[in-house]
Amino acid sequence: MSALLTPTVDVRRADQRLASRLSWLDSKHSFSLGTHQPDPANTHHGLLLVNNEDLVQPGTGFETHPHQDMEIVTWVLQGSLVHQDSSGHPGVIYPGLAQRMSAGTGVLHSEKNDSYRSTGERPTDPVHFIQMWVLPDAPGVTPGYEQLEIDGELLAGGLVTVASGMDKHKGASAIWIQNRHAALYAARLRPGQHVSLPEAPYLHLFVARGSVDLEGTGGLNEGDAVRFTATGGHQVSAIGPAEILVWEMHATFAV
Repeated sequence: MSALLTPTVDVRRADQRLASRLSWLDSKHSFSLGTHQPDPANTHHGLLLVNNEDLVQPGTGFETHPHQDMEIVTWVLQGSLVHQDSSGHPGVIYPGLAQRMSAGTGVLHSEKNDSYRSTGERPTDPVHFIQMWVLPDAPGVTPGYEQLEIDGELLAGGLVTVASGMDKHKGASAIWIQNRHAALYAARLRPGQHVSLPEAPYLHLFVARGSVDLEGTGGLNEGDAVRFTATGGHQVSAIGPAEILVWEMHATFAV
């Protein structure tokens, strides 16, 4: 742990998030990005620049748009999301599937709630997902795409390594990201189950579903997040069925 960092546990409640609402989209943003509702005091935590919770209505979605020099991880909670990009990587993302897109030198992609393309049935429900962005170690990498089914591992109830670029996770993470200082974990917990958070200079805990109890802090509900600095090892216990996402980060974004 860096001696220059002050240990802090910063709880951010769900209703504190920035929000965007359109006819087809309900989006909640943990961080301010660029010109979107600019808040220079809330641009990132550690290496995490985006933690968006999106609800996209049936038959709609994000039309083709560009990204560059970003590692983008998408985690679906309900429904399915169709991904298409200019590098020729189509995919359908659904709960229990780890997915990563490396934007690198530049990529165009779209994300839509139109899973009828693969199922033959037009969707009737929204697709609910979390999208997270971290910067790569270096700009200009070749764009890439990776996905892997990890639903079986999640059944065990512990922290499952979803995405990582850290040496300790080589061969053990579901998907690989181009950042050697960051890793994402997920856990699906039954009532009363608990996990211990890793220790790192920066941690980000997000309650994707349900409610949990955080050791030393108390109850956290769906949509709540906690930003840890220079600490960790806390126990997270499920109050009811719950799903959490945890970023472990050993560096921070230089602003």
